[in-house]
Amino acid sequence: MTSIIFHIDVNSAFLSWTAVEQLKNGAATDLRQIPAIIGGDQKSRHGVVLAKSLPAKGYGIRTGEPVANAFRKCPNLNMEPPNYKMYREKSAQLMEYLRTYTTAIEQVSVDECYMDFTKIADRYNSPVDGALEIKNGIREKFGYTVNVGISSNKLLAKMASDFEKPDKIHTLFPEEVPIKMWPLPIGELFMAGRSSVETLKKLEINSIGDLAQADQNLIILHLKSHGKMLWEFANGIDHSLVLPEQSEAKGVGNSTTLSKDVATYEEVQPVFRHLAESVGGRLRKARQKAKMVSMEIKYHDFQTISHQCQLAKPTNEDMVLYETACRLFKEVWSGESVRLLGIRTSKLVAESEPEQLSIFDMELPKEPDEKHKKLNAAMEVIRKRFGEDAVKKASLVKAPEKVR
Repeated sequence: MTSIIFHIDVNSAFLSWTAVEQLKNGAATDLRQIPAIIGGDQKSRHGVVLAKSLPAKGYGIRTGEPVANAFRKCPNLNMEPPNYKMYREKSAQLMEYLRTYTTAIEQVSVDECYMDFTKIADRYNSPVDGALEIKNGIREKFGYTVNVGISSNKLLAKMASDFEKPDKIHTLFPEEVPIKMWPLPIGELFMAGRSSVETLKKLEINSIGDLAQADQNLIILHLKSHGKMLWEFANGIDHSLVLPEQSEAKGVGNSTTLSKDVATYEEVQPVFRHLAESVGGRLRKARQKAKMVSMEIKYHDFQTISHQCQLAKPTNEDMVLYETACRLFKEVWSGESVRLLGIRTSKLVAESEPEQLSIFDMELPKEPDEKHKKLNAAMEVIRKRFGEDAVKKASLVKAPEKVR
C-alpha cells in the first residue's frame, strides 16, 4: 500500500493566532489584513520579525530580519509582541483536533505536523477530499487557515505545503516532482541553506532539477553528508517515517536558545555536552534508559530540523548521548548559523531491564567504564546539593581572555 502523508502548516501562525485572539476580545482590526508583524524590542534577543501578514510581505518584509529593518520598509507597520503561552495553547488545541482523525501525527514544531493519512484514506474519495475537510474544519472551528501538502513521503509533503499560500492544498507525488519541484530555485529546496546554495551555484546548480540531475559524488565532495541529503531531497527521496509521540513514554529532553548565533562545530560541542548531562541526569533520576536519541537545530532564520537514530542498546549515560547528538548534528547541519540546539530521548525502558548485546555494539559510542560511572555519580550528588553549575567538566569552562 502506498503511503499517504500530509504536512499541515498554520499560515503565519504567530500572527494568525494573535489576530484570532484579538478579534475574540473585541478588536476592530484584523492584523492579517494590514501591514503587521509579530516581533519584539529591538534591543532584545527577540528583536526580529517572527511572523508577518501578507500586506507586510508586500513591502518586502521577511521573517527573521531585524524589526528595525521592517520599520524602515514600512513606517506605519503594526507590531505586536509574541505571546508564547498563548501559542502553546493554540498549538495544543490544533493537535487535539487533528487527533480526532488519527493518532498517527508527528508534531515537528508549534505550528506544523505530519499526519500519516494512509489508514484512513479509504474513508474519502481522494486524499485531497480528506485534506479539504481537515483544512476547512480548522478554519471554521478556530478561525485561522492552514496549508496542507500531500505526498507519499514526509519531504515531498513538506515541499508541497510550502507552495502557494494561504489556505491551500497542494499535492507533490513522485511523478509530479519533475514538473512541480525541479523548476524551483535551488534555495527553495528543504534544508538548502544560504551557504549550501552559494556552493551549489558555484557549481552552476541553480534549480532543484539541476541538483537532481547532477553527479551525486560531486555534490558529496563539496558538501559532505549534507550534500548527499540535499541530492536525495532534490530527487524526492526520503525514507523517514511519521513517528507519533507515545503518551506512555514521551521521553526526556532539553533544549536551549543560545545567547548569540553560533556558526562553528567547535561552538556547538560544549552546548551538546551540557544538554547531554542534563538529559542523562534526568533519565538516571527516573531510573530510565532511552533507545532513541534525537537532535534538534533551529537556524538563525527560524527554520527547524530534527534528526534521530535508534540505539542498538538503551542508555542514560551522558557521553553516549553527547556523542550521538554530535554525530546527528554533523549529518544534517547545513553550515548556517544556529540559534537553538536540543537533545531529546524516547522509547524509554526501565534501567533494570536486561540488555541484549549486539555484534554492532562496537560501532556505537562506548558506555563509560566503572571508574567513570562512579565519577559521574559523584558529580551528580554535588550538583543536587550545590546546584547545576557547582561542578563542570573542564571542556565546558571557557579559558580566561588574555590581557593585552
